[in-house]
Amino acid sequence: MKRYLAVDLGAESGRVMAGGLDGGVLQLEQLHRFANTPVRLPTGLYWDTLRLWHEIQEGLAIAGRQKHYEVLGVGVDTWGVDFGLLDAEGALVDNPRHYRDARNNGMIERTCDAVGRERIYAETGLQFMQFNTLFQLHALKLAGSPALASARSLVFMPDLFAYFLSGVIRAEQTIASTSQFYNPATGHWTTSLLAGLGIPCEILPEIVPAGARLGPIRGEVAGEAGLSPDTPVFATGGHDTASAVAAVPAERGFSEGGWCYISSGTWSLMGVELDAPIINNRSREMNFTNEIGVEGKVRLLKNIMGMWPLQECRRAWESEGHAYSYAELAAMAAAAPAFSAVIDPDAFLEPGHMPERIARWACEHGEAAPASPGQFARVILESLALRYRQVLESLEELTGHRIGVVHIVGGGSRNALLNQMVADCARRTVVAGPDEATAAGNILVQAMGAGALDGLPVIRSVIRRSFPVETFTPRPDPERTGWDAAYERFLKLRETA
Repeated sequence: MKRYLAVDLGAESGRVMAGGLDGGVLQLEQLHRFANTPVRLPTGLYWDTLRLWHEIQEGLAIAGRQKHYEVLGVGVDTWGVDFGLLDAEGALVDNPRHYRDARNNGMIERTCDAVGRERIYAETGLQFMQFNTLFQLHALKLAGSPALASARSLVFMPDLFAYFLSGVIRAEQTIASTSQFYNPATGHWTTSLLAGLGIPCEILPEIVPAGARLGPIRGEVAGEAGLSPDTPVFATGGHDTASAVAAVPAERGFSEGGWCYISSGTWSLMGVELDAPIINNRSREMNFTNEIGVEGKVRLLKNIMGMWPLQECRRAWESEGHAYSYAELAAMAAAAPAFSAVIDPDAFLEPGHMPERIARWACEHGEAAPASPGQFARVILESLALRYRQVLESLEELTGHRIGVVHIVGGGSRNALLNQMVADCARRTVVAGPDEATAAGNILVQAMGAGALDGLPVIRSVIRRSFPVETFTPRPDPERTGWDAAYERFLKLRETA
């Protein structure tokens, strides 16, 4: 049986998925799922990179030795910004840091003082977030990092695992565009920014587009997994959001269809798909990002904290002996009072003690502190919906187009309560699904690279044939009145926070 393999690594967990095109319909199968748990050491917060590589090999072996699949390709997608550093022999010189590591605190200000905020945005068009690769590298430089001094190649996380698979070092375009030293207008590295910070530019690899064939899988990897040594490794949409957006089931482009997307998971990535970046004073003031998508499309978007606060609350309650499923939390949220408090989801970046931090933040900003898991969940979900409405209105201002449909894809699209909240709050139609958008996009971009599919419109036609979606429409008053009042509270909190 012929299958592509998608290695899909998220901030909470990873999977190896198999996918095949049967009669123009994509069939997905989960082969191996595993936790992605960061490791805290005296020197900081790290990804457990070698454990992830072990789990990836386990998934490959299930495909090769247990299922006996004829594997047509392997591709890796992960979260953005994080990276590994390789020495002259291709060995990791340090374990990759987690983007939530505290070393990034204050680095936006220090980097902007050195090379200028306006210049950084003009050359990269990227949202300012303290964990962007530019700021991480500057932190290394200021600390006199021996790892940076000995590095010969910088490889982003999906490119690192693609290198482990193929032995080829490249920077896939969509993941490179999350770095804040990539120019989305020229398609090249902005080496002058790095040089201005004293960061060596020679560590930057060649950039390749999503769908590029890197080479065959390394012999020893193929042998251990029971795969053919001719199995190709593809640079798929390496940034998981790029793969997810490729799997949005829209029938037309943004200018004709007036739609936006939310790739919903630990983070919510909300934006529109354009042919060219929007980089001006207004987009900089609004702190919007211009990242690259499949086939060179521009993803004008905003990074929103997403389900992270709820995930952290759930983890805290589990440590206290209360293991709630997400379905249970959604049911408790639905039964909790509406609009009891409003928070800013983006105020909660760092892990740990999330219920206490949310309650304290609410009290400090004149809001009632949630008291039960259902109330916490309700406040988080309502506040996410309010943030989505704000970003939607900003996207309409920047593009000059009205957005009529919100496509929600990824794991968060299974949350029917949140989907209805978004429809009610934003007064837009919400189309939810597919929930496996990232893995589906990863696989179909590989198929495009292999010549089996002809471009992004064809990929999306396969998605529409392959996965059901659920539509949510705005409900009438009195829900609307409550949302408008809550939105005014939310905007005032954002202004004063």
